[in-house]
Formats: sequence, structure tokens, C-alpha cells
Amino acid sequence: MSKGTGETEKHGLLHGIWETLKTVVYALLIAGVFRTFLFQPFWIPSGSMKDTLLVGDFLFVNKMAYGYSYASCPSIIIPRFGVDIDAEDFCGVFKGSNNRLFGGEPERGDVVVFRHPVTGRDFIKRLIGVPGDRIQMIDGVLHINDAAVGLERVAFFTELSEPQGPEGNWPRCTNAGGGRAPEGAECLKERFIETLPNGARHSILNIVEQGARSADNTGVFTVPEGQYFFLGDNRDNSSDSRVPQTAGGVGFVNYEDIVGRADRIMFSSSGRSILAFWSWRSDRYFKAIE
Repeated sequence: MSKGTGETEKHGLLHGIWETLKTVVYALLIAGVFRTFLFQPFWIPSGSMKDTLLVGDFLFVNKMAYGYSYASCPSIIIPRFGVDIDAEDFCGVFKGSNNRLFGGEPERGDVVVFRHPVTGRDFIKRLIGVPGDRIQMIDGVLHINDAAVGLERVAFFTELSEPQGPEGNWPRCTNAGGGRAPEGAECLKERFIETLPNGARHSILNIVEQGARSADNTGVFTVPEGQYFFLGDNRDNSSDSRVPQTAGGVGFVNYEDIVGRADRIMFSSSGRSILAFWSWRSDRYFKAIE
């Protein structure tokens, strides 16, 4: 092999490596822009929003819906490799103003992803109270501005009693006294259609007798300016704004802590892994979130 031929091959190899690196960098930049400004992927890890959202639902969060704040910056969490980069690590300098660029107002009934005010982890819940609202639970019935919301009892929500999702959590069942039914048995939950004052309608679940839990009877929460009140649709199995942050709950959520609105499920896995395509639920592809 001549010297010239060797140098040519070396140059070609270096050129190929450089082009590959550029492709990877461009792909990462495009993915970063997409995830920061447009849509953020979100996988439902728990049953707090059943039956609207099931464990294993995969969706994209619309970040354009309410504009942008520090919370719009991505978090990168890969426990297996010890990676835990928070949105504040990228954009913490913008936190504290409680403002948003191109801001839009969330509406009652929206299903919203937000950063937990204390832990910074992403939560997904339904927006119930806007600034100035008075929110109270009385015997398990939601009251907004001193009036009970509309409730219509419908057929039981039914699922199998089995471990769900990567954490292997068991569902709680009305027909098991609020506990766990035998493996493989039917797990039932009472289901209602709840109608909010603005006409938004959605399904909610009840596991134990209404009024039996402390969260079924609360004082009045007056939502402060610039903050919001959230509830999970699976009311007896949700950590939400009914419990203050000082007691380990969510409490009120700042406007700037909102990430975006969940509009549509892309696909859903009933298995322990999102990659288990054979366990994907055929009835949830591109399902609208109500």
C-alpha cells in the first residue's frame, strides 16, 4: 500500500467519524428543541388518574398550550445510569417570576402535567380550581364556589387484579373493601361522570364508601392568585392538592410550575415495560384525553 493510499483511507475514516458525530449532535439538538418547545413524552406510572389514564399509557404533553417557563426545559432522569438532570439545572435562572412566555390560561377540566412544588418531579392531574375559586370536598363530593358539581353514577370500572407497570403496584378494589382482590379476580371501582361549572365532563372513580376517608371531607381551599388546584380522577388513590406540601402532598401549584396539557394517548402497554409491544392495548391508540 502506498503512502498516498494510506493517507486517503485515514482521511476517509476521519471524515466518516466526523460526519457521524455531526449527525448525532444535530439529532440531539433537534430532539432537545422538540422536547423543550413542542411536546414532552410522558409515561403514566401510577393509577391516580384512572380510568382517564391507565398505568402504561404513553402520551405527549403539549407545551405550546400554556406558553413557556423554566418548567418547559427538559429533565433527564435515568436511574440505571445515575443520571438525574433537573429542569432547574438547565433553566433555574428563570424560576421565581411565576410568569410564562406566550402564556395561556389553563381551564378547569384540563389534564395537566406540572412539576411538584417541592420534589420537582413531574405529576399529572386534572385542573379543578383556578385563582379565586373556593374548593371543598364534602362526603366525597367536590364543591366549587360553594356548589356541588354534577355527578352521574355509571357502570363500574373493571380491571384484573394483578401487578401493574414497572413498579408492580396492585390496584385497589371496591369489591375487596378498598384493598387488593385475589390475583386474576375482577377488581371493581365505582365510576361517576363529574361535570364541572364550565361544562367539562370526565370520569372519576371511587374505591371506598364516600366520606369514609379524611380526604373526602376537607376545609375550604381558596386558590391564591397565580396558583392552581389539582385532583386525581381516581379520588381514593391520588396524592394531590387536598393535602398541603407541608404534609407531603401537592398543595397549590404555581403557574410557572406547569409543564403542559395532555391531549392524546399515543399508545398504551398493559405489561411491565413500555417495550413489551405484545401487551399494547389495541383500544387506546391515539385516544383523546377527556
